[in-house]
Amino acid sequence: MNWFLLIIAGLFEVAFASCLAKARATQAPESYWWLGGFLLSLTISMLLLYKASQSLPIDTAYAVWTGIGAVGTVLMGIFFFHEPMGFWRLFFISTLIASIVGLKVVTG
Repeated sequence: MNWFLLIIAGLFEVAFASCLAKARATQAPESYWWLGGFLLSLTISMLLLYKASQSLPIDTAYAVWTGIGAVGTVLMGIFFFHEPMGFWRLFFISTLIASIVGLKVVTG
């Protein structure tokens, strides 16, 4: 169950990063809605990370949480914000995904 909470927390990390990008790209008053989404997503992400870390090692939980956030944010950038997608970028994202899976395997 705590791994599930950690994954959801990582997805909310992607959401708060995406909201921050949208807030930067828009003007008031629309940007205020995106900043509200950022604050809500940030709060939910932190609470879920806290809950998951109560039974998972904090080093593993934090690494997986940031990894999910990093991978998800890069993918959001590529698919929704039209950022460049190159070989090396995808290569290193793939190694990050492999590292997240490896942490899950060795932690249990």
